[in-house]
Amino acid sequence: MSGVTERVTLVTGAGRGIGRVAALLLASRGARVMAVARSEHELKQLGLDYVVADLGSPEGCARAVAETQDRLGPVEILVCNHGIGSAHERVIWEQPPGLWEETMRINLHGPYWLSQAVLKNMVARGYGRLVYTSSTAGQVAEFAGSAYNSSKHGLLGLMRSVAQDAGPHGITSNAVLPGWVRTPMAENSAKAEADQRGITVEAVWKERASLYPAGRVVTPEEVAEVIAFLAAEESGGVNGEAITVALGGLM
Repeated sequence: MSGVTERVTLVTGAGRGIGRVAALLLASRGARVMAVARSEHELKQLGLDYVVADLGSPEGCARAVAETQDRLGPVEILVCNHGIGSAHERVIWEQPPGLWEETMRINLHGPYWLSQAVLKNMVARGYGRLVYTSSTAGQVAEFAGSAYNSSKHGLLGLMRSVAQDAGPHGITSNAVLPGWVRTPMAENSAKAEADQRGITVEAVWKERASLYPAGRVVTPEEVAEVIAFLAAEESGGVNGEAITVALGGLM
């Protein structure tokens, strides 16, 4: 029996990329998954329960948690995977107005609001798993990504704070830090970089693959497997950890 069987699981950013693969993987192992994203078209294709919500607002986060609780029961596993990337960022002195606030609202404030919303029930029940998708940019800053870098660094601080606050109550809080994964969000950044440098998108991905000893980028399935482990009952001895999934590379 899987350590997520029958556990009510809320997965954000589940419409595409790592979140989609993680939601489907957890469901295949018996979790009762509620998928959350902004695009109903993408969520419908999953074949799972879903909620369309803007997780960059306290109201959207509260609604996602409330709908999950009403339809499936109290959230026992939270996979905080949603976010926006750095494709439109520039060096810090040329950053577009408002980009910092938008990035923080979605990448850091949303996970904070979601964590607040699920933890009270987790503490009362004496069990919970929280898994946050950060990035290798949460440890090693990338060029021209001050907002994204800062949000992903901040997410690790949030994860560690939850680990300390909730650890005495049978709850664990951990993060995965993927390197380059060929998701729609990463494709946007590759296109932006290719346009800026006057090279092809495939050339950008070839350079990214060369960062890793394996000579390739990480797959969504590889990240999802680590998420699934951290979400399981068997991972109870792991708390407050940032686990890099980057094939031995740093970025």
